[in-house]
Amino acid sequence: MAELPANIFTNPVWSALHSQHRHFAVSAGSASRYPADIAPFIATAAPTVDALEDVPSLLSVGELVYLIGESYPHVQQLSFGETFGVLQMALPPTVQLPEDQPAQPKGNRSAEAHEIVELSAANADEMVALTTLAFPGYFRKRTCEMGKYYGVRSDGELIAMAGERLMHDGYAEISGVCTHPAHRAKGLAASLMWKLVRSHRAAGIASWLHVGSKNERAVGLYQRMGFEKIREVTLHPISRRH
Repeated sequence: MAELPANIFTNPVWSALHSQHRHFAVSAGSASRYPADIAPFIATAAPTVDALEDVPSLLSVGELVYLIGESYPHVQQLSFGETFGVLQMALPPTVQLPEDQPAQPKGNRSAEAHEIVELSAANADEMVALTTLAFPGYFRKRTCEMGKYYGVRSDGELIAMAGERLMHDGYAEISGVCTHPAHRAKGLAASLMWKLVRSHRAAGIASWLHVGSKNERAVGLYQRMGFEKIREVTLHPISRRH
């Protein structure tokens, strides 16, 4: 059975910014955030009015960021958007991993295997362009600094990628999982994710992820790989009024 301890993962952004990602933290009182060019996430030590009142000083007017948590009180300085549910899923340590091999199109063993390559800041523009097709606004110019990222190319074009985002002591989030629409259903996303999982297992850390509760296609893929649903958390879009 997979585990994601509630004391860490009910407030995962705060936990990451006070452990493996403390070097990214921009803080004011009881609020901390990632720099805007890294990730649009902010967190408070607790879901209280006093903590929320520290948030506006970390935002520019109109800037959209996200709080993760069950519920938050509304404060005058902040505008709250429509919330949506996100599942946290984790891979149990008992799940057997497939062999390490090039990303191979499913059902077509005669097709050319796609080599998995490591991505870096030099690839930031094309990484942003690819993820914008699937989830615009979340992946930024420096998001790749949060962890390792891998990709697959076809005729020189980046067509699939996956990497690491929120990092905690003993736990690494798989994120940025994206395949160009013209290359879906080839098993590329799973191959990239297994690449990450293997590196996590070798380091003795657990693999986990966030996925939209209503994203049935992605949830189904992760369940077929062996990931288990742990809990549902809520994403709260907020912005500074003035």
